[in-house]
Amino acid sequence: MTLYLASQSPRRRELLAQLGVAFDILDVEVAEIPQPGEPPIDYVRRVAHDKARAGRQALETATQADAIVIASDTEVVLDGDIFGKPKDAGDAQAMLRRLSGRTHEVISAVWLMSAARERGEVCVSRVRFASLSEPIISAYVAGGEPFGKAGGYAIQGKGASLVEHLEGSYSGVMGLPLFETAHLLASFGVAV
Repeated sequence: MTLYLASQSPRRRELLAQLGVAFDILDVEVAEIPQPGEPPIDYVRRVAHDKARAGRQALETATQADAIVIASDTEVVLDGDIFGKPKDAGDAQAMLRRLSGRTHEVISAVWLMSAARERGEVCVSRVRFASLSEPIISAYVAGGEPFGKAGGYAIQGKGASLVEHLEGSYSGVMGLPLFETAHLLASFGVAV
């Protein structure tokens, strides 16, 4: 049995490696567009599921029927709005302004899929940002860290200095909730 991580995220690779499991990487392309009226938690769960399914489909053609695919999606949500990744510096600054001095949710879903079964779990964390001045926002964005990150910040990097309080899963905010991931892996017979 081979485990595949359907993600190109270096953070997810690092996090999964912390569990001490051997895995290979799959590059999958999945549309990450919320459906009209779709609640954020359902959207994140669906995208993680879609990534796992895309990974399984890629493996079926390569006769890897005994493989397990793990996939994840993480989104920052404030006032019901899914932030996604900033498109440019102006978008990153706008996100950080909205997050400033407020508590937002970070929803992270993880999904495992084999030929015979599938199962997923969702982790919701609450992150409170300190009040951010314009110079702090500008400097953080100019450093480049917000790009490619949901909500425009990286809690594992300099973005940690923006976080006043975290309630929930640090690894979930990074992109792969390790408690839920370990639980799912064990249920599929993968020793962690």
